[in-house]
Amino acid sequence: MLTIAGRNGTMALGAAALAVAALPLFADPYYLELASTALVLAMFALSLQLLVGVTGLVSLGHAAFFGVGAYTIHLLGVFGAAPSVLLSIPSAMILAALAAFAVGALSLRTRGFFFLMTTLAFGQMLFFVFHDTPLGGGADGVFVTRPSFSIFGLEWTVSRQDRPTVMLLLNLGVLVAMYAGMATLLRTMFGRALLGIRANEHRMRSMGFDTYWLQLSAFTLAGALAGLAGHMWGMTQAFVSPELLAWHRSAEALLMILLGGLGALHGPILGAFAFVGLGEIAGQLTERQRLVEGLVILAVVLGLRHGIVGIRLPAFRRIPAPTPAKEAAP
Repeated sequence: MLTIAGRNGTMALGAAALAVAALPLFADPYYLELASTALVLAMFALSLQLLVGVTGLVSLGHAAFFGVGAYTIHLLGVFGAAPSVLLSIPSAMILAALAAFAVGALSLRTRGFFFLMTTLAFGQMLFFVFHDTPLGGGADGVFVTRPSFSIFGLEWTVSRQDRPTVMLLLNLGVLVAMYAGMATLLRTMFGRALLGIRANEHRMRSMGFDTYWLQLSAFTLAGALAGLAGHMWGMTQAFVSPELLAWHRSAEALLMILLGGLGALHGPILGAFAFVGLGEIAGQLTERQRLVEGLVILAVVLGLRHGIVGIRLPAFRRIPAPTPAKEAAP
């Protein structure tokens, strides 16, 4: 069963968000950009959690929707000047949702391993659409113009010096909104139905639920959220490439979920920050970065059954109340 952070957990997550928001006060621009990358990857992993942790669907084609959202900025820029975020964000989510609906409508007719391979096949098809055609600007990728902060005719110009701070706060705000929205969704009848499908799809079907359309709705929504994450990646990096749609991006998101904890909604967020931090530390300590990353991730997956969220420090363990002694018989 997927758990949502309680009161104390929400306070801890809020404190962590405030700590990230305070980074511009003392951190260098390099670390601000690194934190922005971790926030975008947390959005991506959180969107996949809607499939893996909530609905029980493991997809290896989820990165395709992430890439579609990122390439939306490039496609909008082809037709003129940089669009406003009020246009680019909904466009990225809609295009990614349409792609997810088309892929999910066919993939969800299969089950288990066949579903996994079907999503992988569709993901690779979209990868080669952007890799081998002029649509995506070529195999090497393309630099994009960031969408403008033009709202109701008022345009906010961000200087190059302030851009890391602005993108950090913007990505943090989007991630907080995404997490709050998913936490609210899981408390609705729709969210509980998805959790029921993960627990026992046959029983849910026998109770009268149309599990196919519920799963397709979750698949489409997860694709839209992945498109939002891809859009924020394009805004943060100002560069998109076909590698964003490659299957190993989906595998990395799955690793983030396993690192953070599959059974908690906030697990992918912790996993994304751990994944980015691990890569940064390993890259500074050794040239064999991937080897170190693999060993650490393997140790965490094998040693921590519930991921990082399963760690309980002794100082924060709840002390059980003493059992009252039985009164002696007179």
